[in-house]
Amino acid sequence: MPQRFILRLTAPYLRWFMVLVLLGMSLLLPAIVIDGFSISISEKQLAAIEAKYTAVGRKRVSDWVQLISSNQGKSVQEKLALVNDYFNQNTLWVSDYDHYSVADYWATPLEMLASGGGDCEDYAIGKYFTLLALKVPMDTLKITYVKAQNVDPVNRSHMVLTYYATPAAMPLVLDNLNPEIKPASERPDLSPVYSFNGQGLWLAKERSSGKSIAGGSSGISLWRDMLSRMGKEFE
Repeated sequence: MPQRFILRLTAPYLRWFMVLVLLGMSLLLPAIVIDGFSISISEKQLAAIEAKYTAVGRKRVSDWVQLISSNQGKSVQEKLALVNDYFNQNTLWVSDYDHYSVADYWATPLEMLASGGGDCEDYAIGKYFTLLALKVPMDTLKITYVKAQNVDPVNRSHMVLTYYATPAAMPLVLDNLNPEIKPASERPDLSPVYSFNGQGLWLAKERSSGKSIAGGSSGISLWRDMLSRMGKEFE
């Protein structure tokens, strides 16, 4: 499983490559490297996105790259707010069946942003990878499966991203149902079941012990399938 995510930036040329990409010239955007596996967004991919999802889809992806490249120096709290707002405000909730004609599909951030829609898993995954690209430490972020009580049907399965300032801290919840980032103590409508990230998988009752479940997040087939597509979208 990946242990770190690094946004490789060439700072002196960053402004120029963004200008050139927006002008439609063929140029590789900065790579997100996952343990040596490079995920890049090329002009060819941007053109493919535009052909499938119009210029609006292309702009969402370009704006996402710009968000990552221009906010590296912000505080963690600022990064959480920027990323949470970007996904909540620029994408719409849509069921996997309506979007992909399958019962369950975990989209990569690029798939979600290009298409402009996704379900709760896609929101959580997109925010997770974007914050990792912004150098928020992986061990502070967990994708958390919960039961949402104040929705129809009651106790609907739902997924959010949680941020832990310290391992024992009350986590902050980044959610698409409620766009305001709140401590989990102020979200009684959510009942955690398990959480995971690139380092492991935890039952809610075991979180404070720091003991992960054997097999970790690699045991989640949809997660593994999603990782296998990253960097290959729209090639």
